[in-house]
Amino acid sequence: MLSRRQKHILLKFFSLFSVVRGYNILVVVIAQYLASIYIFAPDKTIKAVLFDINLLMLVLASSATIAAGYIINNFYDSEKDLINKPRKTMLDRLVSQNTKLSFYFVLNFLAIVFASYVSFKAVIFFAIYIFAIWFYSHRLKKQPMVGNIVSAVLTVIPFFAIFIYYKNFELVVFAHAIFLFLLVSARELTKDLENIKGDLTLGYRTVPVVYGEQISKYILSAVVFLTIITAVLLILFFKIGYMFYFFYLGVMLLIIFLLILWKSNRKTHYLILHNILKFIIVAGVFSILLIDISVVLNRI
Repeated sequence: MLSRRQKHILLKFFSLFSVVRGYNILVVVIAQYLASIYIFAPDKTIKAVLFDINLLMLVLASSATIAAGYIINNFYDSEKDLINKPRKTMLDRLVSQNTKLSFYFVLNFLAIVFASYVSFKAVIFFAIYIFAIWFYSHRLKKQPMVGNIVSAVLTVIPFFAIFIYYKNFELVVFAHAIFLFLLVSARELTKDLENIKGDLTLGYRTVPVVYGEQISKYILSAVVFLTIITAVLLILFFKIGYMFYFFYLGVMLLIIFLLILWKSNRKTHYLILHNILKFIIVAGVFSILLIDISVVLNRI
């Protein structure tokens, strides 16, 4: 049996894990390595990629920065989250705001340390990234459209760091990046519809608050339609191996998403839509393996 103190420590650990969205960071790490192996550096062996210390430092810097970003975002959104996500917020509040801020500065410091191992340019890159996340959480998040676009860009930036490192400028890389950007943009708009109650109460000027749910649905539909077009272009004009199965599945789910969207009028409906997009994103990460199944056997 665990003692009361051990239970308290365990609860605080889960609270901090919830704040930094540890599961999301794990998915990003896996995505960065799979993208490096299959998309950014297809000419290198798996061993060369996995044991690349510079890549490891970039991944660690990205993870630390993202975790810090979740903390500062949680700090600024604590009141709104209490309305929109009361259960999760109660768990998050087991760790004090001072402790969260301390972790925020420690994680950002570690990100710079990791980046400094790679190069001074990497340090500048992550310093700007850290500032951009803070500025988004502090100011831009409450601005309609601007906040959504910046959030989507910030989500894609960790992959941009790897892209710069490997200097792979093939068109297929940009096509995948556009697909991810549009998918994340759709998720951000869906989250705004899901959290409209808290945003409206606390004066967040999100798209649904400023323009209403109907206009938001039109904008979201346009973004999803562009995502579908990008997926079709990837299937028709790029060598993506068996990953075309994922894009077929993604297109079908996005069509279902649109059908549900126009019948949605409750928070639970938007939560379902949000989960559909989350599933597509996570499935997309692991479907990268389908680009070339022989890679696992031939490039070790």
